[in-house]
Amino acid sequence: MLFSNIDHLLLGVDRALRVVTGQATARRPSPALAVQESMLSDQEKRLSAGLMRVNHVGEICAQALYDAQAQFTNTTAISQQFTHSGIEEEDHLAWSAQRIAELNSRPSLLTPLWYAGAYLCGTVAARCGDAASLGFVVETEKQVAAHLASHLEKLPADDSKSRAIVEQMRIDEIAHGAAAQSLGASDLPTPVKVTMRAMAKVMTSTAYYI
Repeated sequence: MLFSNIDHLLLGVDRALRVVTGQATARRPSPALAVQESMLSDQEKRLSAGLMRVNHVGEICAQALYDAQAQFTNTTAISQQFTHSGIEEEDHLAWSAQRIAELNSRPSLLTPLWYAGAYLCGTVAARCGDAASLGFVVETEKQVAAHLASHLEKLPADDSKSRAIVEQMRIDEIAHGAAAQSLGASDLPTPVKVTMRAMAKVMTSTAYYI
């Protein structure tokens, strides 16, 4: 079944609304389901909640990026890969939202802003051509995987539930980057990579608190 541009637009709006209103759904069970909850101090809960809120924002951005890049590529295989990755990223989004609630905290108050900004970045990347768009995914997922690895070091030692989620997210992100690489990603210029890291730093620092 072929979709018109209007169909794609309406589907995109529907996805965006589900993401920013907290209605994302996971197709896979959360890795935390099989892990017993530990007794955490209030300080440890605040730390875990802040880190998981940052991860949740990252998944908000991932939804926007993959939606935009899938929308603006003309290559079926690339669009299908972006869509597949986006589905797994929605799992991450739902898992992290659930964990934040379990920690008696809330998602970022700036969710619509994060989504809009990421969608713009994804659109720009896609408009630069498939190789650059794939390269953007490779670099993004590389930075995200490193970021998640740092969270595994920062999370309270007894917070096994959050750790299980973050570890599965890290595994998936590495796979998404490898898939994009295999489809013909180009290496991004160093200034672009540096700018991406700087933008990510601003996002993570802000999302931890707001």
